[in-house]
Amino acid sequence: MSEASWHHDTIHTNGIKLHYVTQGEGPLMLMLHGFPEFWYSWRHQIPEFARDYKVVALDLRGYNDSDKPEAQSAYVMAEFIKDIKGVIEGLGYDRCVLVGHDWGGAIAWSFAYAYPELIDRLIVLNLPHPAKFAEGLRTPQQLIRSAYIFFFQLPVLPELLIQLNDFQVLEAAFKGMAVDKTTFSDDDIEAYKNAFAKRDTLTATLNYYRNMFEQGLTTSDWGILTVPTLLIWGEADAALGKELTYGTEKYVQDFRIRYIPNCSHWVQQEQPLLVNQLMRDFLDR
Repeated sequence: MSEASWHHDTIHTNGIKLHYVTQGEGPLMLMLHGFPEFWYSWRHQIPEFARDYKVVALDLRGYNDSDKPEAQSAYVMAEFIKDIKGVIEGLGYDRCVLVGHDWGGAIAWSFAYAYPELIDRLIVLNLPHPAKFAEGLRTPQQLIRSAYIFFFQLPVLPELLIQLNDFQVLEAAFKGMAVDKTTFSDDDIEAYKNAFAKRDTLTATLNYYRNMFEQGLTTSDWGILTVPTLLIWGEADAALGKELTYGTEKYVQDFRIRYIPNCSHWVQQEQPLLVNQLMRDFLDR
């Protein structure tokens, strides 16, 4: 399936408009990207899974062509969960395969706890279970890796630095963190820069981090998740240590984890064929 058959559309949910790219027909597979990304992060997965699913790759609120509410309070997990529920129902489905990476993974975990009946399978890439992440933030090694989160709490300064030299920091984040430096072409980097250059995007996306410590992401009590779950983990993640994955089975009843060595945080972009195969193996079991 080619990009020519990808379709751009919007959906109104939870009082805002969300943009998405879709391809294929069948059961719903909903894909949630991370920071600093947009739907484009799933460019290698969309055509693969459109053979069997209606794939919908969202721009999360605040990103790219989705609405960017002005209030900082609009960027909390309760609102993200309402967005996803509204998308599933608004597209005419009563359940989906939910796939999330980075911040999209955090939303996917929380949504699975809130509405397990709406998910057939959960696939999370390089974002630990929230309870394990909370544990990690109490260790020196993860606090060092997560130093950028604390920098993002500052007003204005992060926005100014990210914009410097034509968003040079975005290129540094993608190419600098990747193990395979050919993962991101110049066109890929331009796509990410253009998405972040859109008005109000920077503050909106940083607001996800600015609300982190006020919305229970690091303090909630987590029960046992009953949704069948696959965690895919690039082992050379500079932002999130592999040790954050250890013991996840304590929180997930039907859990499978697959590690990918010599692969960075950008796992589905750096090792797309392997990620796609691991996802297929899990979905076809």
